[in-house]
Amino acid sequence: MSYDQWGPQDLSAPGRTALPQVPATAGLVLEDVQSGWVGAVLRTEKSGGMHILVLEDRRGKTKSFQLGFGFLLEGRPVEIIAPVAKKTVTNVTKTRTASGSVRVTGMRAQIAKASRIWVEGKHDAELVEKVWGDDLRVEGIVVEPLHGVDDLAGAIRAFSPGPGRRLGVLVDHLVPGSKESKIAADAMRVPGARDNVLIVGHPYVDVWQAIRPQVLGIQAWPQVPREVEWKVGILQSFGWPHRTPTDIALGWRRLLGKVGSYADLEPALLGRVEEVIDFLTVPVS
Repeated sequence: MSYDQWGPQDLSAPGRTALPQVPATAGLVLEDVQSGWVGAVLRTEKSGGMHILVLEDRRGKTKSFQLGFGFLLEGRPVEIIAPVAKKTVTNVTKTRTASGSVRVTGMRAQIAKASRIWVEGKHDAELVEKVWGDDLRVEGIVVEPLHGVDDLAGAIRAFSPGPGRRLGVLVDHLVPGSKESKIAADAMRVPGARDNVLIVGHPYVDVWQAIRPQVLGIQAWPQVPREVEWKVGILQSFGWPHRTPTDIALGWRRLLGKVGSYADLEPALLGRVEEVIDFLTVPVS
């Protein structure tokens, strides 16, 4: 007997062929079919006469499995065998992604899952992609800009959330008593939202402010008068061009270029994005 991605199969049946045998080399990204656990091969070891495979997920958590069938590699069922070199895989070099998670290798981007991360606009999406993009490709999660949250309830209703089709929404300026907080409360009344939608937010007027000012060589973000459009006022304070949409776009590119990793962002944004990713990737019980 062998296993495909759905369970055992008889390889002696007409038309059946043996699954590809793949050595458990360090860094290889696998998915355990039964649990849905996705992780990189950290090491193999012998225990009680069996070969044990240790996988490490993007958050650095580890889980052990018996070598053999029941794994997917790039979405295809395979048989995992002991490494060609007859010794335990050790001294795995860990490199970090921009989000600080362990980088996994040997894996193509996953087919996008039905679940989504929604952010308010293009700049939010670009910032999340720059810092968390590697993690999201491993998980098969897509980030989509909403271009505003005024009709968030309607957008969620059209999405039809449910188990396996979940939403994580990141909202700008989500503070008590704000217009955004009322919009979020109304949106969570949509059928299916209570268990399958997570709305979180940061306190900043715009996601630009989630970049630590010290990264830009300033002590604090400039104060912008209420009567001045915020992004225009910021670029004007910097002495940068600010009169046209192109000026705004180029200003954002300059700011985004200063961001190299999670260390360049404020904790108030970091925590919320990680919370959303966890919500969308932890298996639904």
